[in-house]
Amino acid sequence: MRYIFNFPDIGEGLEEGTIVEWYVTKGQKINSGDSLLKMDTDKVVTDIPSPKSGTIAAIYGKVGETVRVGTALVEIEIEGVSGAEAVKEAQKDSSVEVIEEKGAAVVGTIEVAGSRARLPASDEGMSEKINEIDKPIKKILATPVARALAKEMRIDINKVTGTGPAGRVMKEDIYAYLQNSLNIIKTAKINIADERVEIKPLTQIRKSIARNVSLSKHNAAHMTVFDEVEISDLIREREKYKEKFIAKGVKLSYLPFIIKATTLALKTHKILNAQLDIDNNQIIYKNYYNIGIAVDTDEGLIVPVIRDADDLTIFELAQKINEMSEKARKRELNLEELKDGTFTITNYGSIGGQFSVPIINFPQVGILGVGRIMKKPIVKNDAIVIGNILPLSISVDHRIVDGAETTRFVNQIMDYLTDPVSFIMD
Repeated sequence: MRYIFNFPDIGEGLEEGTIVEWYVTKGQKINSGDSLLKMDTDKVVTDIPSPKSGTIAAIYGKVGETVRVGTALVEIEIEGVSGAEAVKEAQKDSSVEVIEEKGAAVVGTIEVAGSRARLPASDEGMSEKINEIDKPIKKILATPVARALAKEMRIDINKVTGTGPAGRVMKEDIYAYLQNSLNIIKTAKINIADERVEIKPLTQIRKSIARNVSLSKHNAAHMTVFDEVEISDLIREREKYKEKFIAKGVKLSYLPFIIKATTLALKTHKILNAQLDIDNNQIIYKNYYNIGIAVDTDEGLIVPVIRDADDLTIFELAQKINEMSEKARKRELNLEELKDGTFTITNYGSIGGQFSVPIINFPQVGILGVGRIMKKPIVKNDAIVIGNILPLSISVDHRIVDGAETTRFVNQIMDYLTDPVSFIMD
């Protein structure tokens, strides 16, 4: 008996992935838990394990192809399993469909397009009568692979002419329909392959970024506050400990100090560490402090999360930042390291920016932007001196965070950064 194993939902709202590498070939024997392929999703690069033991009978999808959750990945030939037992096992696993091949035909369970009903793959034993409930549905038979492929390509399978037994739609029919559509476009002289432009498909990360920032802008009422803080004392403290940290294999930037100041301020201004549950008319205050740090990578922006950041020392925060940043750039983060952030910090100053209007990492309610440190003339003790100025930008969800509360929050962060000893005192 054969099982079709579909791309499973691995959590965190992932909808699709790109095939990076196949570990198996047709005819290869595998055990349950063996890795079938490596998949690049919009959050992590991960291996997909086999749910069953058996022999690989067919592989769907080539390296570089993007497949949606629920799309067929492999067919596994299961030895010593009867048809009834296989169907029973498949019903326990929503990612698996059962088929059995006989010659060129596909028999077993086939879905009717547009219906949740399952029909036999052949006409044998079927009544010519159609149930009343099925009358409005056009009876288009299709293999599970063809159905999944049509869904992935957003093709109405009812418009596809099937060439399989009894007019059944096969995967080849889906490809033929797509090619015919492309030919029609070419005939209409709609040609985007102009040599003056370069066209590249969106990466999984870029699609995720586009989706998430759109979600944030449509669901949160953004308000941004800008300010500047003089940090000469902080610079001196960093210089004092920088070489000691390097000797221990850790680079000390200003970000650990900013994270520490932020977590201390969040404990006083709890609304900035909350989440709006508008469906249930309530605010969820979080008594833990998981700080997301935006990391610029070749693939796009990734936001790993430093869990319980308030419990970490400056040295431990520096270690975590180094570790998370390296893993983000190598695409080695796992899902646990990307979820459940309560507040986010983005340090665009590391590449030269001063101010910005950062977009909230929804459903969080605040994000702190850190700009480039600059030398500026300031007034100190009624005298004009050279100061080291750190620009800050904070965006909040104005539906539950007021401007006054936001300003008090930023003021507290600036107080900590102005006087680094206050980290210890508080």
